[in-house]
Amino acid sequence: MNKQKSPEAKEFIGNVKNGIWLFGVSCWVFGITDRSIASFSDGYLSALDLTQLFTAATFFVAWLFLKPSSNKI
Repeated sequence: MNKQKSPEAKEFIGNVKNGIWLFGVSCWVFGITDRSIASFSDGYLSALDLTQLFTAATFFVAWLFLKPSSNKI
């Protein structure tokens, strides 16, 4: 019942993890950019705008720490 994964399967899973992580990074960058443009478009920052930007930036930093490790086979 204890099957070992083949090197090809491990590489495929690693590529999927890296792809999902890179897609998430691009989504977070887009989201922060969108929030920044929306916040600065009216000429002033409200407390809600600052809270939204801080929250998005915090989650983005947390996502960066979730980068999959690159274990060599």
